[in-house]
Amino acid sequence: MPRDIPIERVRNIGVIAHIDAGKTTVTERILYFTGRTYKMGEVHHGTAAMDFMDQERERGITITAAATTVPWADHRINIIDTPGHVDFTVEVERSLRVLDGGVVVFDAVAGVEPQSETVWRQADRYRVPRLCFVNKMDRVGADYWRTMEMMRGRLGATPVPVQIPIGSEDTFAGIIDLITRRAWYFSGDRDQPPTEGDIPADLVDDTERWRETMIERIGEHDDQVMVSYIEGHALGEDEIRKAIRRTTLANALTPVFCGSALKNVGVRLLLDGIVDYLPAPEDVPPVTGTRPDGTEVERSASDDEPLTALAFKIVADPYVGRLAYVRMYSGVLHAGMAVRNSTRERKERVGRILRMHADHREEITEAYAGGIVAVIGLKDTFTGDTITAASDPVLLEEIAFPAPVLSVAIEAKTKGDQEKMAEALHRLSEEDPTFRAVFDEETGQTRISGMGELHLEVIVDRMTREFGVACAVGRPQVAYRETIRRPSESETRFVRQTGGRGQFAHVKLRVEPRAAGSGFAFESTVKGGNVPAEYVPAVEKGVRQALDNGPVGGYPVVDVKVTLVDGSHHPVDSSDLAFATAGSMAFKEAARKARPVILEPIMKMEIVTPDDFFGDLLADLNVRRGNVSSVEARGNTQIMRAELPLAEAFGYTTTLRSLSQGRATSSMEFSHYAETPENVAAIAVSA
Repeated sequence: MPRDIPIERVRNIGVIAHIDAGKTTVTERILYFTGRTYKMGEVHHGTAAMDFMDQERERGITITAAATTVPWADHRINIIDTPGHVDFTVEVERSLRVLDGGVVVFDAVAGVEPQSETVWRQADRYRVPRLCFVNKMDRVGADYWRTMEMMRGRLGATPVPVQIPIGSEDTFAGIIDLITRRAWYFSGDRDQPPTEGDIPADLVDDTERWRETMIERIGEHDDQVMVSYIEGHALGEDEIRKAIRRTTLANALTPVFCGSALKNVGVRLLLDGIVDYLPAPEDVPPVTGTRPDGTEVERSASDDEPLTALAFKIVADPYVGRLAYVRMYSGVLHAGMAVRNSTRERKERVGRILRMHADHREEITEAYAGGIVAVIGLKDTFTGDTITAASDPVLLEEIAFPAPVLSVAIEAKTKGDQEKMAEALHRLSEEDPTFRAVFDEETGQTRISGMGELHLEVIVDRMTREFGVACAVGRPQVAYRETIRRPSESETRFVRQTGGRGQFAHVKLRVEPRAAGSGFAFESTVKGGNVPAEYVPAVEKGVRQALDNGPVGGYPVVDVKVTLVDGSHHPVDSSDLAFATAGSMAFKEAARKARPVILEPIMKMEIVTPDDFFGDLLADLNVRRGNVSSVEARGNTQIMRAELPLAEAFGYTTTLRSLSQGRATSSMEFSHYAETPENVAAIAVSA
């Protein structure tokens, strides 16, 4: 069966932003104006179609990325609405990995906020072309031009306004299109399309000045426009649109739109911008993979190429079972088709193929290159796995996820809940790569780890509601790490004689500290065959096992380099097990002599507070070992940027509300690991 819409008319986009910037409200308006829904949902009423989880509707925030498909101007737009809270940044990470373009939403009052920077950097990493929508232009304090300046200063972006607002705050009346030199006015009736009219007389000069600026900035990155500009040729509307598209796809410029999604202003024009300026699957570079023999191969977005797809999200659906969301990079996927999981080298069979609309499903028989669909039947497929044709396996680059920074102990309240809890933890860890569950043999406790307090709170809530598990939760625990501060060496002989063949291994290791965040490295400089090459991987395996249990407090060891310097072997008694054991023992001894220290996670914070409470909040940060890096005045509010140890951040939101009468707000995200002061380290060791 041929595809129902050409690939050049497909758009795969994500809506990304800081929490409360209005992402879900923008998406709800898109659903309504494209005819996908017939009733407009509201986040604050808990009726948003894209926020379908109970936890999302109760809290008024997006927790999990939701996918939908809408038609607009003879195009098909696949949309993923992503969370804005830092605890759920994994949803943004894996969504951007498979999307072709992005719509970044900014609050016109707050401008560029901390999580805005985070998602922007994530989009930079995957080279995702994007356009910006400055939302909430009708709110008190809205400032389109300040937001644009913050994009330049904080994000290092090159924003180009393709629209300018008519008024702001309570005088916001419409939008001027700089390309057509026409104004669009909006009525209070959500079903009424915008009315096209002349530009207000007092804004004609501003329109011409900003139109000239727009063309200049495009010309700086586009030779065709530059030549026309220098020679004084007037550019037509289509020429400008094509130039904006070229520079956007090259990630040289970012077109900026404005409006108020809550008041239904500017969303239709934003949809036109998505179609005009964001890439089709065939506009992005071919995806690169590796064959089993190690050779690289490219797969372009074509139905005629062999099947290549990436599973980017696993969901336990209560009605249809285990769903795998996949992005189709090339080829065609049929229901009932036999495929290969190249990551795990397993054969799989596709059961059913679904086109998703949040938690609603539409069954289809085929999925084509460039599409995003959900598949039932892939039992051994997990987030980041590559799905290919059985006859032509290729392995795509996997998705990298951050490590959890916070843990809590959890235990079932009854024996009957224990079995249900094990199943629930297994299913939830399949869905979320940043969630871990580990049983501690020493304490007999199960520890769950995640990206923050809200993340773990939602996990526990889901266990209770979705899986019927009654459980008790302990105090949060910080995910400490250990490292070393100076080089050292250690020599270990492992000898066991138990009658018959024994065990013998002799290794000499050197350990050295590495730069923060650089991870673990291992090399061998053994010469003369003292340690045969076949035993070197066993030594590395033993060292890696020892990394899990540091010499100070038993926390994982990071940022070290281990070198196998020398050793010896026995022609009969040596084995992989003996060298792994010797490697582990030698590393533990060397680490104890290398001035080991405990590292604690440091959070990056932004606190927005009225002037009246600034002193109290600053004093509280000092008590919590916080370090204020900058303070910025914005109207009658102060914006503090600070770094705070995670151990001191528990319950901070409650304290903030108490000290500021509920008027201050804060946001927090993981920044880096730093050495823990001795008094705090002593507590961490005894914990």
